[in-house]
Amino acid sequence: MEKVVDPIFNQKKLQISMDNKKHKREVEYVVLSDIHLGTYGCQSKDLLKYLKSIQPKVLILNGDIIDIWQFNKRYWPKSHMKVVKQIINWITQGVKVYYITGNHDELLRKFEGFELENFSIKNKLLLDINGQKTWFFHGDVFDVVMKHSKWLAKLGGIGYDILILINTFINFISYKFNGKKFSLSKKIKNSVKSAINFIDDFEQTVVQIAMSNDYNTVVCGHIHQPKIKDYTIKGKKVKYLNSGDWIENETALEYHDKKWSIYHFKKEDYIDEETEKVDIVDKSSKTLYKEMLAEFMYN
Repeated sequence: MEKVVDPIFNQKKLQISMDNKKHKREVEYVVLSDIHLGTYGCQSKDLLKYLKSIQPKVLILNGDIIDIWQFNKRYWPKSHMKVVKQIINWITQGVKVYYITGNHDELLRKFEGFELENFSIKNKLLLDINGQKTWFFHGDVFDVVMKHSKWLAKLGGIGYDILILINTFINFISYKFNGKKFSLSKKIKNSVKSAINFIDDFEQTVVQIAMSNDYNTVVCGHIHQPKIKDYTIKGKKVKYLNSGDWIENETALEYHDKKWSIYHFKKEDYIDEETEKVDIVDKSSKTLYKEMLAEFMYN
């Protein structure tokens, strides 16, 4: 039977697609990492505002997107699902999306090589961007604690999550009084000498391996420290980039007009849309699954 095409429907679909691209900032590449969907510390509402404000050609999810370590089946707010839906919408619109696995979503590493339309799962990625060999990977492979004492890293993750919850309360009070945010965990990390040394060692290791493979640029996540820095060692140059996170820093990497930059989210740059007042849910896994499916299929 011959398929009948409804020209009015197609016209409406095209109009919706055109409307979705209006008033959006076009970016060639966007790199996000350490979003930690499924945890209380995830700034999903802010991230959603950012995602809706841009139109990327390529999206690279560089690890720890869904936090399977800390994942609580009873906690999956609508705002977290909306982030997933926005990414899926981009895939259907033709945006190329790479999902690079991290340590908190390491269960997905067994699916390395999976491809469906514009979506693919990788453990690492090498792209030629305007003649620059650019290496993307999460970065946990160089974390000694991760490699040799995974249980200790998970314990640290739980402590970090509690610290973020305390920080959320502090920020609620701080924002009411002076409109500023304060990162307790960031303050602690930046004041501990061993943490500073770890970050320096991490960068040096990553850069040296990039140089040994003749890569021009290396892009990581994992350590929640957004950064762009040019290294020159023995006459070789490598650009180091880190996309930061969406718990404390709320940052992303953007590439446009042959230049990398760090995007920092600022609430004052966005007009608040109506969002759900209560973001914490306490439901059975079965009920939550049905609601998530209904939200995705019909909204």
